[in-house]
Amino acid sequence: MAQFKRGDSSICDAPRPGRPKTVTTPAIIDYFHELILEDRRISAKSIAEQLGISREWVGSIIHEDLDMRKLSAKWVPKCLNSDQKRQRCQSSEQLLELFRCDPNDFLSRLVTMDETWLYHYNPETKQQSVEWRHSASPRPKKFRVPKSAGKILASIFGDQDGSLLIDYLPMGQTINAEYYSSLLVQFKDILKEKRRPREVHQGGLVLARQ
Repeated sequence: MAQFKRGDSSICDAPRPGRPKTVTTPAIIDYFHELILEDRRISAKSIAEQLGISREWVGSIIHEDLDMRKLSAKWVPKCLNSDQKRQRCQSSEQLLELFRCDPNDFLSRLVTMDETWLYHYNPETKQQSVEWRHSASPRPKKFRVPKSAGKILASIFGDQDGSLLIDYLPMGQTINAEYYSSLLVQFKDILKEKRRPREVHQGGLVLARQ
């Protein structure tokens, strides 16, 4: 009303400074999509600077029109090939079948086995580092020894109650079929002592390696 009183009878919007608003078209959305597929780690700030547009508009196209979001990489312990994946599927199916046969006593009959490297070193005590020096001689220095100075392979068998057997590979020896056979015989004797009444009645055990 005040503008009409001042003699301004125009009903059109007055020109405003700045970049005019751009309409989001399918061509623009496809261009954004191709830009992101070329570099999936590109930031919204980088896209806005390259095209000379606002970050808000870039974010609107990415999240609303393209329905995309940034996801960090998922850590996985091992990269399995096709044969290893198939073997794990078969083992899982066998375990499921055993569970269906006896779900109440399944966990009590399940035994797992895994291997891990244990890193170790023998630190020198302060008393062991004592040595004769002249009164004017500087104090001797002792540097910290890294914990990876030595390592040993441990094979661990366990069930729902805890560890059944922990075997440490002797220095200089390699794991082969003979070593595994001897280890399984040793484990079988330990398991018999713990589960003699139950295993004799049920007949057998389930061994699943991690």
